Amino acid sequence: MKKTIAILLSAIMLLSLSAAAFAEEGKAPLMIAEQGYFSAGGTVTEPVAGEYDPTQNWLDVTRAGNTAHVDHANVFYQIPAEETGAPIVYLHGYGQSRMGWMTTPDGRDGWATMFLRDGHAAYLVDQPRRGEAGAAVSMTADGFLDAWAEDSKDYKPGDQAWYTHFRIGRVAPERYEGSQFPEGDAAQDQFFRQMTPNTGSFDQTVAAEAMGEVLKEAAARSGQKAVFITHSQGGAVGWDVAVENIAAIVAIEPGGAPQPGTEQYTRLLEAKIPIILYFGDYIDNGPEDIASTGFWKMIRDGAIAFAEQYNADGGDATVIDLPKIGITGNSHFMFQELNNQEIADHIEAWLNERGLG
Repeated sequence: MKKTIAILLSAIMLLSLSAAAFAEEGKAPLMIAEQGYFSAGGTVTEPVAGEYDPTQNWLDVTRAGNTAHVDHANVFYQIPAEETGAPIVYLHGYGQSRMGWMTTPDGRDGWATMFLRDGHAAYLVDQPRRGEAGAAVSMTADGFLDAWAEDSKDYKPGDQAWYTHFRIGRVAPERYEGSQFPEGDAAQDQFFRQMTPNTGSFDQTVAAEAMGEVLKEAAARSGQKAVFITHSQGGAVGWDVAVENIAAIVAIEPGGAPQPGTEQYTRLLEAKIPIILYFGDYIDNGPEDIASTGFWKMIRDGAIAFAEQYNADGGDATVIDLPKIGITGNSHFMFQELNNQEIADHIEAWLNERGLG
């Protein structure tokens, strides 16, 4: 009995110390009412020719009679104890998984946690053929991004290439002057180790269909439409997702914007989806001899043209060029950088203006 009481007292003391540590940081303990996982969307393959033999099961290398559940999205969700804002569905970009929204290379809170503290449930997605949603009919044949060639099974290295393209610095490990990217070897190592390839070839239609099912499930669980936060390649997917369960779109440096007059554009406009797009630093002031500088200028300027037309047609679209509002030093990964809270607060203010905060 004495031992039990001592254990309970120790546990209470630990909880008190944890609460005190949070208080010192100006944060209350994060209270989660519910969390879990589910899969959404996807298909089931036709059975392999032949009759399934349960006596041999996995030993039968022909896999006769077997099916496979493939091309779904996998979702980790967290519901805060006080859910005061719209739920948020998060979709990562190329080479990433939901991990990028959950933490930072130097171990601080990611946006999912920040917005949870603001009362938003989090639905964190691994898109089809990525991360924990890796089941695919065929392994990747993408000889440009993930493998050396269509018939290769070897992973194509890209640490340095992506580091430059993401505008963190010219060549790893250097960072651009004034960079908000976490400094040091440990943070750099953590950033590179969150990169993950596609298991099957990227298919925007497959990803968009699965995301539609994710948003439908989020709406069923929460009773309301979700804010859809996308990043990079995920931004391109986001424009193709069915709109009926989307309350608003927050696109972080998306891989392009909808072209006015297209079916994609018209669906968003007719559904009156408010949209905000964010772009970081080192675009106008990026090295002119690096091809990616011109690429990001093209993407950002296309987003500005989209927003101007969307607004002219009666929609609600805003492009935030962070340096132009005095927020500098951000790369393609602004949600993982030292000032990620400042940018999250900017988004929260935009959501509040639309009754979603």
